[in-house]
Amino acid sequence: MPAKRPPARTRSASRRNAPPPPSRADRAPEASSPGVAPAFAGGQVALGGRVGLLGNVPTMKSPFNVASYTDNLIRDRQAATAADALILDPSVRSTHPGGGVLDSFNIRGFPIGEGNSGEFAFEGLYGIAPTYRLFTDYIERIEVLKGPSAALSGAAPNGGVGGVINVVPKRAGEDLTRFTLDYGSTARFGGQWDVARRYGAGREWGVRASGSLRGGDTPIDRQSETTGVGSLALDYQGQRYRSWLYLLAQTDRFDAPVRPFLMAPRLQVPTAPDGKLNVTQPWEWSHIDDKSVLWRNEYDLSNQVTLFGDIGGSRTDVSRFFGLPTIINARGDTTSTPQFFGLNIDRYTYDGGFRARFDTGIVHHALTVQASVYHDELYRRLTNGTLVTSNIYSPSLAATQFANDMPGRPRLSDSTLTGVSVADTLSVLDERVLLTLGVRRQGIEANNYLSNVGTLTSSYDKSATTPVVGLVIRPLEHLSLYANYIEGLSRGDVAPQQASNFGEVLAPYVARQYEAGIKVDFGRLATTLSGFEISKASGELFAGRFAATAEQRVRGIELNVAGELTQSVRVLGGLAILDGTLTKSAVASNVGHTPIGVPNLQANLGLEWDLPWVAGLTLNGAVIYTGKQFIDAGNSQSIPDWTRLDLGARYTTMINGKKTVLRANIQNVTGESYWSSVASFGTFFLGAPRTYLLSMSVDM
Repeated sequence: MPAKRPPARTRSASRRNAPPPPSRADRAPEASSPGVAPAFAGGQVALGGRVGLLGNVPTMKSPFNVASYTDNLIRDRQAATAADALILDPSVRSTHPGGGVLDSFNIRGFPIGEGNSGEFAFEGLYGIAPTYRLFTDYIERIEVLKGPSAALSGAAPNGGVGGVINVVPKRAGEDLTRFTLDYGSTARFGGQWDVARRYGAGREWGVRASGSLRGGDTPIDRQSETTGVGSLALDYQGQRYRSWLYLLAQTDRFDAPVRPFLMAPRLQVPTAPDGKLNVTQPWEWSHIDDKSVLWRNEYDLSNQVTLFGDIGGSRTDVSRFFGLPTIINARGDTTSTPQFFGLNIDRYTYDGGFRARFDTGIVHHALTVQASVYHDELYRRLTNGTLVTSNIYSPSLAATQFANDMPGRPRLSDSTLTGVSVADTLSVLDERVLLTLGVRRQGIEANNYLSNVGTLTSSYDKSATTPVVGLVIRPLEHLSLYANYIEGLSRGDVAPQQASNFGEVLAPYVARQYEAGIKVDFGRLATTLSGFEISKASGELFAGRFAATAEQRVRGIELNVAGELTQSVRVLGGLAILDGTLTKSAVASNVGHTPIGVPNLQANLGLEWDLPWVAGLTLNGAVIYTGKQFIDAGNSQSIPDWTRLDLGARYTTMINGKKTVLRANIQNVTGESYWSSVASFGTFFLGAPRTYLLSMSVDM
């Protein structure tokens, strides 16, 4: 991946002594959000990204594989959510695709974001971003730090260890007024606004407001969705003091949301039906509202020492009424019991510390010390409807049922994650050799309560120390060799009610990663080749007792490619070869099996071409491939591999002196019917049908 230097397109344009064509100008970084790394050639990825505690690190100086996707990529793909925007990262797969109520992922073979506490980082902090889905209206960058990150980012709220997805929010840079109208098949319309201004004699005050309203029928039968997003970013940039305030609200309302499937034991998964078909009843629904706030502060004590402190939180309100269908035979018949689910999630976080730069002899140090607290509380009420039957190939309509919402939502759980971290990056020879050493002392407190009653059933207070070691050697300016050892940390499971040791809390699980790789910046094209091994223990129920007797190991090789093949052709993609193995299990026959939801190959290739004979017109296409995935630990049930083709075009022009961009995209062009993904607990999703997207953006 690239080093931090002027993008190749700027150098090329100056050599030609001529301005770039309109489509290339459209890809130029807009400097609308100061403080983020500039874009690399092609404008789709950035020159660096956040590495947890270490802050923003140039890609070539980072001892980790970090991908940072730009606002240009998000807008050109017409990506409504983070899951849409990450489709071209070969290490990442969405396990809850479009038409559903949440974004969850599999990164390097491990699940991310499958629980109710929210596992997306916002400006590097957990507890701020919306719990279930990230809409892109307020996002400037989506960064993926691949691999465990306990020492750098703290334990993830749901225990994810495959990586960290961090949102860099939009903030004011250059003045901007942009309006967008969009359409999605079959009858979903929307509008988006994005306005930025800076004020003051030194333009030290900034305001950026963005949001959208969308609604209508989707390409999935019976389904409609209405969303609303509003965000406000205020900032002050003084000589020594800097401050940012982010306010965010979003609502997401579904009729007939898509649901994953369970498979009855000892049956093979039937052939996937048409992606438009929907067994969810038209009277089933989901309403989710999120509100978030974050206040960040920095103060320079000197040119070498900076103090920082952050405080923020979020609240999510969930009301939904739907079931989880189980396929019960080879004909595709299903059974489902709708359930009213009322949930409130309250989260807050705060942290503080300092960053210092100093020298000891020939060694330069970049030291960071941080203390942090994260807390969440969940309140839930459940009531059941009556059984509904249907069929995946011929969905039927059932008699309407109504949600039975009882008053009050008893406490379900609460947890507090505390940590103290120290990290130092030592560099010599003008940063040709960089060694990162760090450690975090993490505390995990958790209380669990009996559902619908609120009576305390179990609690624990555990702690662990997790280290990080990273090394970067740069024998040439645009060649980096890197390696790291880092650990992940997940709270221990609580023995379920059917276990003889019901209520017993297991010790926190530690995941361990070894990784090494090479990064090469060819000027216009950047590549990263990495190899890694991650192992993590987990709990399982065997012979009536619940214990941490299972372990999953994933070894992999990743290749990432981004940039320009020529001045008019851009590429983004790569592949991930995964070797997942259950290395330990109380069920002896499962040892050596492939873990649930881990394919052997993931490959992506995205291309863009600026047509030389039509100024401003760009064609694009993407191919996404995912290998076979098992839905059970016994490896007796699986979904087959699949391939999807996306095509699109955009046209950049001037209308009445206003820059205007017209975009058209078709997802799943061939209308492929496929099972797309498997979550860690064995549920699997139907792939999305052919979908048309149109939009027009105007910069006023």
